[in-house]
Amino acid sequence: QVQVVESGGDSVQSGGSLRLSCLASGSIFEIYDMGWYRQAPGKQREWVATIRLSSGWTNYADSVKGRFTISRGNAKNTMYLQMNSLKPEDTAAYYCYTDDQNGRSWGQGTQVTVSS
Repeated sequence: QVQVVESGGDSVQSGGSLRLSCLASGSIFEIYDMGWYRQAPGKQREWVATIRLSSGWTNYADSVKGRFTISRGNAKNTMYLQMNSLKPEDTAAYYCYTDDQNGRSWGQGTQVTVSS
């Protein structure tokens, strides 16, 4: 019932930057949280960051603190992940999620590749 679409993934060199976008639509209930997980081939999915849309409260995995910034967009139910000082270990498919009263919805993923 919630459509979640990510964009912005690309191939960059170590030390570069990318901005990922996430747009959600079709939710019956208000979306209260949005965030990101990432998954590299052969590895478990890893939580990256979360934002509470009402307040702007954010939380980050230790591996990305100081380098990534999650923020609300001006449009309703939009969100961005600014990724700076990218490292090869950031290489993964990045998945946006939304939380509302019905539960969690997921996007299809966008690929980020960082080369040394």
